[in-house]
Amino acid sequence: MSFFGRYYKFCTFGESHSSSVGVIIENPLPKFELDLDKIQKNLNRRKPGQSSISTPRDEKDKLTVLSGMEIQDGKNLTLGSPICIKVDNLDFKKEDYVFDEVYIPRPGHSDYTYLKKYRIHASSGGGRSSARETISRCIAASVCEQFMENLNIQIVAWVSKIGHVELENFLPEKLTRESVDKFITRCPDEKKNAEMQELILQLKEQGDSIGGKVSCIIKNCPPGIGEPVFDKLEAKLAHAMMSIPACRGFEIGSGFDSCQKKGSEHNDLWVKKNDKFITETNFAGGINGGITNGMDIEFNVAFKPPSTICKPQKTCNINGDEVLLECKGRHDPCIVNRAVPIVESMSAVVLYDLILAQKMRM
Repeated sequence: MSFFGRYYKFCTFGESHSSSVGVIIENPLPKFELDLDKIQKNLNRRKPGQSSISTPRDEKDKLTVLSGMEIQDGKNLTLGSPICIKVDNLDFKKEDYVFDEVYIPRPGHSDYTYLKKYRIHASSGGGRSSARETISRCIAASVCEQFMENLNIQIVAWVSKIGHVELENFLPEKLTRESVDKFITRCPDEKKNAEMQELILQLKEQGDSIGGKVSCIIKNCPPGIGEPVFDKLEAKLAHAMMSIPACRGFEIGSGFDSCQKKGSEHNDLWVKKNDKFITETNFAGGINGGITNGMDIEFNVAFKPPSTICKPQKTCNINGDEVLLECKGRHDPCIVNRAVPIVESMSAVVLYDLILAQKMRM
């Protein structure tokens, strides 16, 4: 349950309030000079406490390499053996999760389902279901992105919707991670960024939360990547995105809008420009039959509002007695802006795994 990938395989470990979280990467490229600063930069993009619209939990998220690498001739080289990297949890408050008498499963959280499945649940935080686990994914992705840097594949995600505020008719062709990160909400439009920020802060003041949508584009991916029938690229992407905490939906290309289109409207017609096959439109989102067609891969991911809110909620304890729950702790009023690097990360590990699958038959 904690492993991902077939050829680029990694395992994540740790709970939200355990001493650390981390990742073990199997079969990395040997004698590869890994840039740890690039991995740290990716971690910094998802860590808490980034701004007024994020949780005030102050985690530095500094990585520590435990195995699989050593310094030779002044270079951080991979040994080919499993790479293990951890990040310590430092700023957690277990007392925020202590109930006076009878245990109260928090509404919207996995407390009850984990308890029914394992007959035990982490006594503080979300345990394995917490978004702290996504630190491990960001590490694994940053490593594989360095492995495939020579392919010049660019993966960029951004916030396209928070609540009722939506970025429409946006062309992301020239978008970069750096240009997205300039905006506090990671919505790359000054007006919409300001509106989203105002909405989040308003709900934060009210003790409430809000959901939103992350859009993603993968540029320069060569055609021919993807494995029919059950390992179609869009199927693997859907699996990866739906595994992210708080994700509630995935659509690629025209997505659910395709339901109302006719075939004559929806078919992407082939044209040849500069000795390259491309399509006039991209309703398929860059994938046909589960395999990349050379066009940009485009998809959207929906995230629910964070479940922990400060408003009193009528619910019941584990005995079924009605109670009024007032949650404590430090939580995000909206997680969509921090989900951007996680969406990029899961895209990277899926793509690299399928690129390796393609190399196996060449």
